Amino acid sequence: MHLASAAFAEGEPIPVKFTGEGGNLSPPLQWTDVPANSRSLALIADDPDAPGGTWVHWILYDLPAEVSKLAEALPRNQYTPAGAKQGQNSFGHLGYGGPCPPAGNPHRYFFRLYALDSQLDLKPGATRNEVEEAMRGHVVAEARLMGTYRRR
Repeated sequence: MHLASAAFAEGEPIPVKFTGEGGNLSPPLQWTDVPANSRSLALIADDPDAPGGTWVHWILYDLPAEVSKLAEALPRNQYTPAGAKQGQNSFGHLGYGGPCPPAGNPHRYFFRLYALDSQLDLKPGATRNEVEEAMRGHVVAEARLMGTYRRR
């Protein structure tokens, strides 16, 4: 699989409007080459450079495998317009929470898309640990996109 964004390229800075210092909007994402045996997709976005350990910015799961993109600025509801469920991020909220690192060095933000051979059968609001546990043994492919952000 291949994961990309019209907003930023691999290893490039994430635009301010997608951060906590800007509009805090979720970035547009699109992907290709999902394996034919996939039944659903899951997305986890995190910052491994956070001072207290990895900070989760977005969890989304049970996205139908036929879907090939996420629009910019998804609502922070239990469900996305495409029917995916949104999990709880490290801010304690559903949906996307944009980068807002402490001043200093740029942080890396990894968006990981997983193709799964099943649905996860979790309610909205699941944590990263719950999603990763449910995905165990069901990942058929993975794609990654990494952007950076440095607080102004």
